[in-house]
Amino acid sequence: MRVAILGLGDIGRLVARCALKRGYSVVGGVDIDPAKIGADVGELAGVGRIGKQVYGSLEDLMKNEDIDVLFQSTTSYLDQAYKQFKPAVENGISIVSTCETLVYPYYRYPELAAEIDRVARHSGAAVLGAGINPGYLLDVLPVFMTAPCISVESIVAVRQLDAAKRRPPFRKKVGVGMRLEEYSEKLRRGEYTGHVGMAESALLIAKALRIRVDGVEEDQVPVAADRTFESAGITVRPGEVRGVESRCVVRSAGREAVRLEFKALVGAEEYEEVTIRGEPSITWRSSGTPGDLGT
Repeated sequence: MRVAILGLGDIGRLVARCALKRGYSVVGGVDIDPAKIGADVGELAGVGRIGKQVYGSLEDLMKNEDIDVLFQSTTSYLDQAYKQFKPAVENGISIVSTCETLVYPYYRYPELAAEIDRVARHSGAAVLGAGINPGYLLDVLPVFMTAPCISVESIVAVRQLDAAKRRPPFRKKVGVGMRLEEYSEKLRRGEYTGHVGMAESALLIAKALRIRVDGVEEDQVPVAADRTFESAGITVRPGEVRGVESRCVVRSAGREAVRLEFKALVGAEEYEEVTIRGEPSITWRSSGTPGDLGT
């Protein structure tokens, strides 16, 4: 299979490395960073030269290489992501994207979701949003875990991670080390995103389990450190932002049918936990999953 990488930041380079290790033919990449254009994709991925370069535009890549699947890791928002990968879909190239809002695009982008579906069907391409969260830990995994259940009343899924152990762009978007007032204002203005995709995960669960959705509640709050926290070389002092806590609830027939919680905090214990109330009830807990590699 011939694959290409759109966006060669931290995640894009990791995707390229994993694809090469798994035996895929990586035929090139695309990035807007002038320092990366013309570079060898293999060298950027840390595996040595493969003789395939990074182009400054998707159109240039498509002129020079035949592609079966394009891996995209550039943005969390589908309106921006689609502008970038649209030429590929129109030419029958399938897309696998880490764009969080593509995991369940019908919530925030219903019209755009319909357009992507129409274009992909016409060209014979497939378009998939995938990742560790959303895309697996707080949606696909809980759904799979209901397989032994005759009935399901509710699902609660929680993921907590140590933000200090994540890559710098992730720490930045959850406000690590910033003053609480400054980060709260940037979050309010949309300059920083915090965690994206909670509603998408919750609604994906509801769709898979045929839960009638009467309402969706989603919120995200920054957490200030009440003492000094040190982890993985990162220090957060009292009053500084330790990370964020995100929550999403899907209500059905007057009750909480799905509750998701995501906590990214410097120095936090890492775990995932899924609790299914039903027949039978099931509780599962892990010791944490490496997010970047899992994506």
